[in-house]
Amino acid sequence: MNRHEKAATGADPKHSSKPAGDAATALDLPAVPLDADAKAYFAKCREKLGFVPNVLAAYAFDLDKLKAFIAMADNLMLAPSGLSKLERELIAVAVSSANHCHYCLVAHGAAVRKYSNDPKLADTVVANYRAADLDARTRAMLDFAWKLTVEPWGIEDADRARLRAAGFTDRDIWDIAAVAAFFNMSNRVASATDMRPNDEYYAMGR
Repeated sequence: MNRHEKAATGADPKHSSKPAGDAATALDLPAVPLDADAKAYFAKCREKLGFVPNVLAAYAFDLDKLKAFIAMADNLMLAPSGLSKLERELIAVAVSSANHCHYCLVAHGAAVRKYSNDPKLADTVVANYRAADLDARTRAMLDFAWKLTVEPWGIEDADRARLRAAGFTDRDIWDIAAVAAFFNMSNRVASATDMRPNDEYYAMGR
């Protein structure tokens, strides 16, 4: 029985292993009232995307946590950086691939399609970035992000040197590490709560 069938039978979501119906996660965490800033942010999401991402709905049980998540995510992914928005999304997808994170692979795979206008690139990086047609700079960046994800204790001067040789500044290296670290955290929260991507993500950019 899938999660939609469970919802139709009236199964108690508290005892289900999957989110019920359109629930963002498998946890029973009712949303708190949003303040004006959060309402405005959600309205902006609806205007730009047509929906509120489930990751935001998932955090809406605690207004402080919601705002902290939004602030960190927007700073890392949208603020000025030596990394392009596409490069940052590629890091998100490569890290999420290593962690097999359903939510982030779907949501950020859609973002890679949007920024690259290349569904083949996005789908390949979701599966295995090493099989993608990447330039040397991007391959070095994703090699570093992958290693930081699966073998963080193994990062050493030679890894940073390879990034510098590929044209990244030390500030860029910080940003690569920060984005990779953020998505390692997000992947684990998403996996722990069985966070489900919005259906709209699957068709975006195709």
